[in-house]
Amino acid sequence: MGDNIEATLKELFPEMSIECRQIFGVPNFKVGAENLLEVCEKLHKELGFDYLADITAIDWNDRIEVVYQLTNLPSNCRIALRVDLDRDNPEIDSLCSLWKGADFQEREVFDLMGVVFSGHPDLRRILLPSDWDGHPLRKDYVISD
Repeated sequence: MGDNIEATLKELFPEMSIECRQIFGVPNFKVGAENLLEVCEKLHKELGFDYLADITAIDWNDRIEVVYQLTNLPSNCRIALRVDLDRDNPEIDSLCSLWKGADFQEREVFDLMGVVFSGHPDLRRILLPSDWDGHPLRKDYVISD
């Protein structure tokens, strides 16, 4: 499956611009934020990506990139989806409706990076106190004295 996942995605989404590059042997696909939920629904329901291994975010100074690591457990096929978000308003659809494991992972990314996951059933801080100001893994976070 891993060899033809790029062709399969391009066939399923001919209108989308999907970039692919290999990082440490794992196909990484750049997907638009507006298409993430639709792409993940197909990956989960039709292509058997039944495990959401990880959600993380990277602050690139000019944008926030959210990275999703997905696995098809029976075939051990792994892929990553990468989504660029506006740094001033980092918002994206929640994937909790597809993978229950997205719940705490999205809360962690919200807490530490400030990414808002639209449609999340309980988006609140998970590691820091509820009255904490800011998101400490962002490069513009100022540590108070």
